[in-house]
Order: sequence, then structure tokens, then C-alpha cells
Amino acid sequence: MNTARTQPPTTTTPRPAATGALRTVALLVLSIGTFTLGVDGFVLSGLLPQVAHSLHVSASTAGQLTTLFALVYSIGSPVIAALTGNWDRRILLATGMAVFIAGVIMQATGPTFAAVAAGRVLAALGAAAYQATAYGTAGILSDDEHRARSLATVAGGSSVALVAGLPFGILVGQTWGWRTAMWVLVALATVSTLAIRLLPPAHAPRLSLRQRGRALTDTRVLGILTGTVTVMTPGFLVIAYLPAIMHSSGARIVVAMLTYGAGQVTGTALVPRLVRRQSARTTLLLGACGVTIVTAALTLTRTLDGAATLTMAALGLAVGLTIVPQQHRLFATVPTLAPVAIGLNGSAIYIASALGAGIGGFALATGGDAAPTITAAIIGALSLAIGVTIVPERK
Repeated sequence: MNTARTQPPTTTTPRPAATGALRTVALLVLSIGTFTLGVDGFVLSGLLPQVAHSLHVSASTAGQLTTLFALVYSIGSPVIAALTGNWDRRILLATGMAVFIAGVIMQATGPTFAAVAAGRVLAALGAAAYQATAYGTAGILSDDEHRARSLATVAGGSSVALVAGLPFGILVGQTWGWRTAMWVLVALATVSTLAIRLLPPAHAPRLSLRQRGRALTDTRVLGILTGTVTVMTPGFLVIAYLPAIMHSSGARIVVAMLTYGAGQVTGTALVPRLVRRQSARTTLLLGACGVTIVTAALTLTRTLDGAATLTMAALGLAVGLTIVPQQHRLFATVPTLAPVAIGLNGSAIYIASALGAGIGGFALATGGDAAPTITAAIIGALSLAIGVTIVPERK
């Protein structure tokens, strides 16, 4: 007797059905993690003199800790996403944050530059595992109607870090030492890790390692990533050389950064409504247009106190309109590859950071203090052209 028809079908762990909006508590858990990583991404840059003095190296050498973090993150994020694709997202989030905590503790206790650099590498690997997974989890557990809101809430953690976390971290570091700022990060990361248990189970679509590798060659993914790199580079360029651009330092730069962060929070908050009423691509083009116009305007307003501050707020607003739409487009265009593609998009953002610093430095050295903003505007125009001509959604 043939029993094949009576045997139950082989089952695999399915991607959970995205039936609606992700619960607020779950979004808060994920945004606490991105907030912590956002503070970590900037706080050392604000404490470079203290770090350099403590480790007996030059400020330029200490600055390479930030470069090292960016490089490790950009390489590690897609690799981790590919190798851990079948993990429960909660396990991957907890593992990533645990590795990040270990790396930050190494930085807080490292007696030499080499030891702190090793901790920076470990922290970058943990951040790469957590951050892309946080966005992926928000996207997996949300349906199409609510996905933009979920992604924007998680991205809001990074934006709020600019407004509140970064100044707080710098204040702690300047008052009690940069190592104390690291211990504050450990405490925040611990809270984030403990809160992960509040998340519902989530699994990415089951794909082989070979299938996941296809994200690296998928023209739709590469088209979106090209847009991410070009649209994010101008903002990073301006931030990297803001003191030289504004001919200022100290409180004026802090205020400019705070208004930039506030603008980015506002832009990120506006994204869900714009995506729902227009589209993710239209929202991206609006942001790219804003980045181009505002960086060009900064060339004229950069030495005027009030005008420069308002211009930085507008730049933050424009940048805030560009981050979530790209993530949303990846989920909509390549849903099965989205977990890996989101990791690649995170790498693209860090590549933009490195390009902004490199191109901006060259522009400043060869063209003077007005050249960085002009260069940023040109790159912004390029991103707008790419957004108009490359439309992966049509493929």
C-alpha cells in the first residue's frame, strides 16, 4: 500500500506572517538598541583629545578607531547576515549585543591603543549583527502598510542619539573621562539585551548560503545600494569637516550638530506618511533634492551663525527622508533577500561615511573651506540623477 499520501508534509520554520503593525513595546526594544549603537558611533569622535592623551597616541591615530569600526562593520554586516540567516532574530539580536558589550568593555579597560582597537573591532562585529537584524526584524514582523512606520521608529533610535545621546556621552566623557562614557554604553547595551525577550519570534525566509550570496549580484539590490551611497555621502562629508566649513568650534558646532540631529529626527518621523501617500522612491527623491539644495545653500550661510544653524537643521531633515525609504524599497523589491540586502544597505551607509571623509578632505585641501559644501552639492545632484534613472521597482 502506498502511504505517501498519508504522510504529513515536511515543515520548516516559516517566515512569520506580517499581519499588521508591530507592537510599540517591540519597536521600543529595537530602537533602544539602535540608540545605543548611534551613541557609540559618534561619542569617540567627540572625545578624541582625551582618548589620544590616555593612550599616548596622536589625535589622528586615535581617529582611526572610528575608521576601523566603519570598515569592520561594512564588511561584517552582509557576511553575518548570510551566515546567520536561519537563526531566530531574537537570538541573533542578543548575540550581537553581547559581542558589542564585550567589545566596549575591552575599550573601557584596554591599557594600550592596540587593546582598544581590538575592542573596537569586536564592538563593530556586534553592531553589524544587531543593527541590520533590528531593521530586518521590524520589516519581517510588519505588513506592507505598517512597514515604513516600523522602520522609521527603529531608525529614530539612531537619530535621537545625535540629539540627546551624543552630547550626553561627550559630557560624561569630558567630566569623568572617556572610559566612563564607555561604561555608560555598557549599561545601555545591557538594558537592550535584557529587553530582547519582549520581542515575538521572528525568522527570515529560509535560503541557502548560495541563494543569500545572490544579493551581491542582484541588479535591483545594487541599484538601490548605489543610491544609498551617493545620497548619504554629502551629509557625512559636511559633518566630518563642519568646524572648517563653519570657521568655528566649541559651542557653535555643538548647536549646529544638535539642530542637524533634530532635523534628522523630524525627517525620519515624516517618512511613514510620505511613503504611504506617495511612495518610497518619491520620498527618497525628495530627500535627495533637499540634500542637494541645502548643501549648496550652506556654502553661502556657513559663516552666519543663525543662518548656518537653520541650514544644518534643514540638512538633517533632508537626510532623515533618505534612510528608511531605501530599506523599505529593499523589502518591497527583493522580499526574500531583504535580510541580507538590509545588511548590505548598512554597509553602504558606512561606505558613504568613509567616502564623505575622504572626498571632503581632498576638497578642503585643494579647494579651500568652501569646496566641501560645493562638492557635497555635486554628489547630491548625482544621487538625485541616480534616483531618477535607476528604478529597480520596474524590474
